[in-house]
Amino acid sequence: MSLTKSLIELIRNKPIDDNDLESAAMFTLDAVASACAGSATPVGKKLLAWAKASDLDDKRLALLMGALTHITETDDLHRASVTHPGCVVIPAALSLGERTGASGHKILSAILHGFEAMCRIGAAVGPTHYKVWHNTATCGPYGSAMAAATLLDLDREQTVHALGNAGTQSSGFWQFMVTGAMSKHLHAGRACESGLLAAELATHGFTGAPQILEGDKGMFAGMCIDPIPEAILAQPDDPWQLPLTSIKPWPSCRHTHPAVDCALELHGQLNGARIEKVGIDTYQAALDVCDRPEPEDEYQARFSLYHCVAIALQDGAVKLDSFTEQARDQTRELRHATTLQVVDPFASNYPSSWGSRVRVTTSEGKILSVERKDCKGDPELALDVNEMRIKASSLMQYGGLSEAASQELCERILSLPASATPPALFNAFIDRLGL
Repeated sequence: MSLTKSLIELIRNKPIDDNDLESAAMFTLDAVASACAGSATPVGKKLLAWAKASDLDDKRLALLMGALTHITETDDLHRASVTHPGCVVIPAALSLGERTGASGHKILSAILHGFEAMCRIGAAVGPTHYKVWHNTATCGPYGSAMAAATLLDLDREQTVHALGNAGTQSSGFWQFMVTGAMSKHLHAGRACESGLLAAELATHGFTGAPQILEGDKGMFAGMCIDPIPEAILAQPDDPWQLPLTSIKPWPSCRHTHPAVDCALELHGQLNGARIEKVGIDTYQAALDVCDRPEPEDEYQARFSLYHCVAIALQDGAVKLDSFTEQARDQTRELRHATTLQVVDPFASNYPSSWGSRVRVTTSEGKILSVERKDCKGDPELALDVNEMRIKASSLMQYGGLSEAASQELCERILSLPASATPPALFNAFIDRLGL
């Protein structure tokens, strides 16, 4: 039996309880709120200009929502796979779920299925894959296709074809980081669209490779130097991958978060003392993506360990407006006094644990140090429902909703597990964008 077929069996045999559905509703709220915020950004406005100049079908509108969800760096992150499943899976599920008249329960079940496929495949591509390929882009089509297969009631063979054709559309390089280009958002949107296309084609008998993962000319052979195929089917009785995913409390690259968490605690200990030096201990992937001492724009600042830690130390908060030119000017001196290094246990614990240590030396020679094995928003330190409401409402208001409208939307999404009718969230979101 192919890995794809075995993965489908694993997912469809996994029980779903009320807690799983409530977790899926929380992640849906996170994605919708992130998309709202993304629509108000300069990059979001470029995407909206494209959308308004085009005749978009449902798949392209899902692409748009997926891309918008990934702009502000506030969407979720699954550590073991180094993927952002929500920005790919949730727009696909909402779009197709409403088109097929699915209940809230079925849409949330599809989201659980999509997260599971994307995260398990992401955990199997191996660490070297991430050095060139963006895992959200390459593994995302499988998640979108699996969610769509659930909503379209595809049988096992049709679902194999859907995942086969999703996988053959895998793409997405990290080269955009060199210049701070906007490709990362396109990665999320295209992964969402590709999975939808693959699943819809499967309903017409359009076939895909059943061994798209392990075949001699499949994904592992072409894109993975050190794949871990056994990760796809490992520990089938574990909780769903969705509640094992982190929800971000701060709008920056997830690799910055453990250090930000440390810096926020240190801010409370400094009592206004002047900082002379900052040392950040972390793991290699954090340096690969976030070793940016001189961020030139807001987007690069979100991927700068130097800036994110400095602003957290200075302001005691990291917010959507913490990356402006003024904020970058504010952190310049402290960035220049900051050094990064890769050390254990953070290096060897990655990717199962994303940790960090931050050391601060004050002008009086006092050394303060804080470290994290896990950080706020991780499953071990998860946001509760009220914290999620606060985060989501803030993002929605940044995106232009009133406080009352944002609170009403929060409650609508959180009530999805009990909804027997299509939620109309996707169409309402698209209408609000003026499309």
